Amino acid sequence: MSRIREIVQHALTTGYLTIEAEEQLRQLLVTKYEWEDFKAFIRLQQEAMEGRVRQQSRELLHARQLACGNFNEEVAIAS
Repeated sequence: MSRIREIVQHALTTGYLTIEAEEQLRQLLVTKYEWEDFKAFIRLQQEAMEGRVRQQSRELLHARQLACGNFNEEVAIAS
């Protein structure tokens, strides 16, 4: 099995895509890959959009946005 399909299968099995796995996918997707890899990647995207696979990068971004939002609210209240 190709590396792309292995990464996708792991994400589908665990329901979680790590930042490291995302980076590996980016690197692999700029090289030649098989049709099955492309289909696996598309499935991963669909599962993520439908909420069945969580993305670590999006969770961290959301946490940062919340932290900044809370900080901005505290500054506004203190003013």
